[in-house]
Amino acid sequence: MSPAKVHPQQEKTPIGESPEGNATLAEIARAAGVSAPTVSKVLNGRADVAPATRTRVEELLLLHGYRRRRGSTAQSQLIDLVFHELDSSWAMEVVRGVENVAREEGLSLVLSESAGRLTPGQTWVDGVLARRPVGVILVLSDLTATQRAQLTSRNIPYAVVDPAGDPGDDVPSVGTTNWQGGLAATRHLTGLGHRRIGVVSGPSRMMCSRARVDGYRAALETAGLPFDPELIREGEFHHEAGYAASLELLQLPDPPTALFAGNDLQALGIYEAARELGLRIPEDLSVVGFDDLPLTRWIGPPLTTVRQPLIEMAETAARLVLDLRRGARPATTRVDLATKLVVRSSTAEPSR
Repeated sequence: MSPAKVHPQQEKTPIGESPEGNATLAEIARAAGVSAPTVSKVLNGRADVAPATRTRVEELLLLHGYRRRRGSTAQSQLIDLVFHELDSSWAMEVVRGVENVAREEGLSLVLSESAGRLTPGQTWVDGVLARRPVGVILVLSDLTATQRAQLTSRNIPYAVVDPAGDPGDDVPSVGTTNWQGGLAATRHLTGLGHRRIGVVSGPSRMMCSRARVDGYRAALETAGLPFDPELIREGEFHHEAGYAASLELLQLPDPPTALFAGNDLQALGIYEAARELGLRIPEDLSVVGFDDLPLTRWIGPPLTTVRQPLIEMAETAARLVLDLRRGARPATTRVDLATKLVVRSSTAEPSR
């Protein structure tokens, strides 16, 4: 008997379901050129399978439309929540939102970080397959086609919060109206009389950053103001990036009188740069952030910012994943929650 051959009785026993209901362990094993135990290892998320073999088996499972039968495997009472970075109050707001829903459902959270990568590695996927959570929520991240197939073949639903790129129509995702937020922030500044408005943007590889800058450009156009690329600086969504970028902008021969930050952490960096240069906020420089983190109400002066409903976004994603787990099919796989401008004390009419 060759390694790929299976006892006839096994060939008659389906371990999963395809659209026709006839995908079997033996069929998948024969097609992949491996043994039935190897297929079982892949199905159960075991780590002792060569990457090339795992990929081949997963592709065949997807090709045959294989789905694990509901209830055929014990599932942990966990939600997996994975961040590309887990080091800010922004991330804590998302955790709080998912935790709200998990607590209501009697579930627990598993937190992971992909060390800055926008796609988690295979080690993380192997851990998820071994844990068998009720669902996975990715933040500013995405999955490869193979990783999606691995989760789908085990009936582990997933959703993306604030996707970094275009996740595609088949990937459930929850975001916010970033373009509208950038428009509202800039329109507020033009309404105060500012004509040279700089932007400290997030990284262009992220869809939300590009959308906020596009909203900024639309507001300038509406106000009849020219777009000046010299007033744009790109950086990571960190305090340090906001500090470095705003130092450059504020030391231009004709510096901006207002700055729109890609997020509140960058805005804090702008505050530091302004203090270093002896500029007063808002008398000498107006600043608008994005996110409305709790700390923005307590800094001096309190920050005008665009509220991104992070807790609500996370709650929506968690409920979407749980609905998918229960077999529901959402009317839409893309949900965008509204942003809102919150005016505080960091913006005023320009002094020059």
